[in-house]
Amino acid sequence: MLRKKGQKGFTLIELLIVIAIIGILAAIAIPMYRAQTLKAKLSEVTNSMSACATAVATYYQENNTWPLASGDAAAIGSNLGVFVPIGRAAMATANSPATVITATVTNISGSNPDLDGSTITLTASTTGGGAINWTWGGNIANAYIPRQ
Repeated sequence: MLRKKGQKGFTLIELLIVIAIIGILAAIAIPMYRAQTLKAKLSEVTNSMSACATAVATYYQENNTWPLASGDAAAIGSNLGVFVPIGRAAMATANSPATVITATVTNISGSNPDLDGSTITLTASTTGGGAINWTWGGNIANAYIPRQ
C-alpha cells in the first residue's frame, strides 16, 4: 500500500464520526436488549401458566367440569399433577372453579422493579362444542403479555 508523504492515520473528524455511530447504535441496542431480557424472564412465568392451563383443560375434558381452585404453585402441582417452577412467579388460581390462572411476577427487580408485583392472567372459556379458549390478560404492560 502506498502512502502519501505526511499521511499517518485517521483524522479527528473520522474518529468523531465513528464514535457518534457507535453511540447511536448503543442507544438503540441497550434498551432493546433489556426488553428482550425481561421477556425471556417472563417466559418462565408464562410457560408455567401454560402447563397449568394444560392440566386444567385435561381435567375439564376428562371430568366435564372445572377443577376447584388450587391455591399456590405447590397445591396446583399436587392437585393437578403438574410441576410448576416458582422462581419468578407466585401462582394461584383466582376463582373456583379454576377458569382463571393468575401469576404474580416476582424476582425480576434487578432488571425492572416496575414489573415486580404485576399479575398475568390466563382465562378459560368454552365454546358450544366444548373447545377451550385461553385468553391472556392482567395488569402487566401490554408489551409483556404473550400473543394469542
